[in-house]
Amino acid sequence: MEYVTAVPHSRSEAAAPSRSGRRSLAAALLSGALGAAVALLATRQRWAEGTATVAGGNFPLTATGSDVTGVPAALAVVGLAALVAVFAVRRTGRFAVAALLTLSGAGIVAAALAGVADGSALNEKAAATTGDTSATVQALSHTAWPYAAAAGGVLILLAGLLALRYGPRWPAMSGRYERGTDRPRRSPRPVDPERPEEIWKALDRGEDPTGA
Repeated sequence: MEYVTAVPHSRSEAAAPSRSGRRSLAAALLSGALGAAVALLATRQRWAEGTATVAGGNFPLTATGSDVTGVPAALAVVGLAALVAVFAVRRTGRFAVAALLTLSGAGIVAAALAGVADGSALNEKAAATTGDTSATVQALSHTAWPYAAAAGGVLILLAGLLALRYGPRWPAMSGRYERGTDRPRRSPRPVDPERPEEIWKALDRGEDPTGA
């Protein structure tokens, strides 16, 4: 009885790494794609707003995330490309791409949090609107969108960490095509002209039984 129960136990242990690899792969894909989408969406929204004094009146000004900093959007694109490239490379290349994915997420978080209290973009707009290079924006306020961009960076960072930890267990896109192209073709077996059944079988396979 002990020998009977040992077989399914070993199978379950062998299947455990593949299950964890599939779960980590799904989690990384979902986290990375969602993080890039959130970061890109957040950079298009209003991050800061204020007023500039023009001809004795107040002129409202707004600044989007891309006005404040272009780093989160650029790194979101890099991170998304790295997420796809993880499956096109192996071994050292996969580790390097996973590290790039991780750094992209960390960079988005840092840039987004740095833009939370940044008023330089609105000050530039105030100077351009008033014609006074020393003009600054008044009643400066910020929205929650920089934090949303930082949250997207955290998701990309998580995808990178998963790729670093479980990436060696994930499949590679190139492996399937390499196996398909490297597989040698089987040459047809020569047909014995004295055996009619072999001639008919060759014709059924679409081969020329005469060898011409």
